Amino acid sequence: MTRRMAIASAAALAATPGFAGKGDTIDWHALAEDVRSEMRWAWWEYRRLAWGKDQIKPISGGTESFPLKTAHLGLSLIEAMDTLWVMGLDAEFAEALDWVKAHADFAVDGEVSVFETSIRLVGGLLSAHHACGDPVLLAKARDLTDRLLPAFDTPTGMPYRFINLKTGARRDPATNPAEVGTYLPEYGTLSRLTGDPRYHDAAKRALVAMYARRSKIGLLADKIDATTGEWLSRRATIGPPSDSYYEYLWDGWQLFGDADCKAMYDSCTAAILRHQVVQAKGQLWFVDVDFDTGVQLSSEQDELASFYGGLLAQGGAGATGAAYTRAWASVQAQFGILPEGYDFATGKPTSVTNVLRPELADAAFNHWLLDRKPEWRMLGRAHYLAMKRWNKATHGYADMADVTSKAQADHCPGYWWSEQMKYYWLLFSDTPRFDYQRNYLSTEGNVLQGFRR
Repeated sequence: MTRRMAIASAAALAATPGFAGKGDTIDWHALAEDVRSEMRWAWWEYRRLAWGKDQIKPISGGTESFPLKTAHLGLSLIEAMDTLWVMGLDAEFAEALDWVKAHADFAVDGEVSVFETSIRLVGGLLSAHHACGDPVLLAKARDLTDRLLPAFDTPTGMPYRFINLKTGARRDPATNPAEVGTYLPEYGTLSRLTGDPRYHDAAKRALVAMYARRSKIGLLADKIDATTGEWLSRRATIGPPSDSYYEYLWDGWQLFGDADCKAMYDSCTAAILRHQVVQAKGQLWFVDVDFDTGVQLSSEQDELASFYGGLLAQGGAGATGAAYTRAWASVQAQFGILPEGYDFATGKPTSVTNVLRPELADAAFNHWLLDRKPEWRMLGRAHYLAMKRWNKATHGYADMADVTSKAQADHCPGYWWSEQMKYYWLLFSDTPRFDYQRNYLSTEGNVLQGFRR
């Protein structure tokens, strides 16, 4: 984006009614109402054109399925439910609940990602249950998890990546930290609500099995065989496919008070801070390194890692976390919307797409929950206004095919409904439906603790 484009964009955003000014003069409630209005409009388009389908194509108005290839499970609808509820869009929540109770059926002969299905659909059903208490939601979450649980039956306890929801056939033991260890909040919540410890125990066993295989310098590589426990790579990264493993170590402590999770989080974080932090051009970044030697592998950054500053702040490393989030904020200021890949050594993108990514808004929200500094609200505001300016399409919000030209792509991921729209709303609204002191949001933005009925 040229300097002229950046100046024009800033002027246009500043001229938006109710949103202009510095942090202490902005009408945050007006901004929150704008977020809710956009959510309602996008929901109506989904309701009109893609009801019960997994994902709407926001440019053409078509649909696409995920995580199954040939059948729909109502992904976007389920992911949206707790966001609708916390926004007070009660009529929309009620019609979504009616659809789930009448039509959500997971006895489908098809293969799904255990990871994606757990954080999105199991988590979405549990957060909707947390919002309204309807027992059918809990029953459906349990049915779905029962179909996923055989994936964890391996010699190591680490799950296969894929499973058939009807037959239980499993596939692909070549997995990674995120797909091994991103289950405990959802499965632990399910165990707490049902009294059945199997879900919690399977998730915890997998989490610990991964931690037990860290290198002599305390780092984890990003590919492992779930059946043998042998490493299949040497790269240590805080980005994908390792990112949410570290998040869920902390979350096990935050949500359940699990001291094992706290100790594992502290150990992994100490190793990451010791071996992966670099300073470049006055900014702090985390680099990929060899997990056994600590030798730096590249200067390329993945946008999905931009959540990590907020996690560090939660874990007590507030200054380091803030510095990392500010480094990503500078990239957002440069391009308007973050590119998926960025090289801090060259200052250039290595991937110009952006699949409606929520990670920087997630970090801003977590920082703000801890210290209430206006800069984090302002960062969330910039993220929202840029999305509204460049991602809005005819029938919803669309990906960026190219952040440098602002060309859109005809795709809206299911997590858009669960993540950034919720982060924006909670950042701006001060809603009484949410406990800002005691709460928990999953890696998918699902609220499993903190709703006030």
